[in-house]
Amino acid sequence: MKAAVLRDVQEKLRVEEVAVGRVGAHELLIQTAAAGLCHSDLYHLRGVFDIPRPTVLGHESAGVVLEVGSEVEGFAVGDHVITCLATFCGRCERCLSGRSYLCAGTHSQRAPGDAPRLHQDDAEIHQFLNVSSFAEQLLVHESAAVRITKDMPLDLAALIGCGVTTGLGAVFNKAQVRPGETVAVIGCGGIGLSAIQAARISGADRIIAVDRQPEKFDVATKVGATDVIDASQCDAAEAIRDLTGGGVDHCIEAVGAPATATAALESLAVGGTATIVGLMPAGRTFPVQGRLLLDDRRLQGAYMGAQNFRVAMPRHVEMYLSGRLLLEEMVSSRIGLDGIDDAFDAMEAGHAVRDLVVF
Repeated sequence: MKAAVLRDVQEKLRVEEVAVGRVGAHELLIQTAAAGLCHSDLYHLRGVFDIPRPTVLGHESAGVVLEVGSEVEGFAVGDHVITCLATFCGRCERCLSGRSYLCAGTHSQRAPGDAPRLHQDDAEIHQFLNVSSFAEQLLVHESAAVRITKDMPLDLAALIGCGVTTGLGAVFNKAQVRPGETVAVIGCGGIGLSAIQAARISGADRIIAVDRQPEKFDVATKVGATDVIDASQCDAAEAIRDLTGGGVDHCIEAVGAPATATAALESLAVGGTATIVGLMPAGRTFPVQGRLLLDDRRLQGAYMGAQNFRVAMPRHVEMYLSGRLLLEEMVSSRIGLDGIDDAFDAMEAGHAVRDLVVF
């Protein structure tokens, strides 16, 4: 198959021929239909986080099952599926306490000494986050996939594999926004736009979109924002407080930067909650005014929407099919593997919302 490979000492992906291993007892072989480009991929591409190389990046994808392992239950050849990095074992304390999204997921990896899932001749090509989506085929553990209805367009289904689920879940499950409340979302990429939509679906009275790229505000307004703030022209937290007469009930931070995390807390009204969703590089810290917490403000994190994706993703599909969740509006471009580096450059410059590699 063709795959976009990241090698040592380079920040560009190279389309190469990569071999796929035999399907294991608990694995699925999937024909990739589409893969979304996520900011997490960009961080690893640029070396912000250290990963073994060579590797095939990508973790947000959907496709069609080609082959099913001998001990797999619940999947059949021809099923349409969404993949997810948050594999779950169903046996550990986190899984059994209802936090399967925090499972270590070591069960989903091949044991040391086993043949690798991806390789070139005798050299292993490392799998990224249990998935490696930037490839024509996916060989994954069965717990990295969920079956969906064939009514769902597979290219748009790919978006649900990470960004949409993360943004929706941050609002539905962690912030638990209620009808009539006010919400600010800092960062209008794929996760931020999904959070805006979740706030709209939850019945929020006012939804403020914040970004440094005004070109994103048209999409933000289409999917549910009632107000917009250009953070390149003002102090975002101060602007949110001025706009609302004291602050919002909830602020979702979807950038992953110290300054925006601080702004999220400082934009809150008394009793408000700031939910940090953006991926922040290791070692980064941000200042917190302790006095703000004394007024019952809360600061919390959220990972993968704080939900079991096997339950959540089919619900998100139904939200799209019923017209409540807008996905086409979030697509910046559809590209082939050969256009992936240009798309990451656009993402790094802040211009992209969500680009899709379509196979």
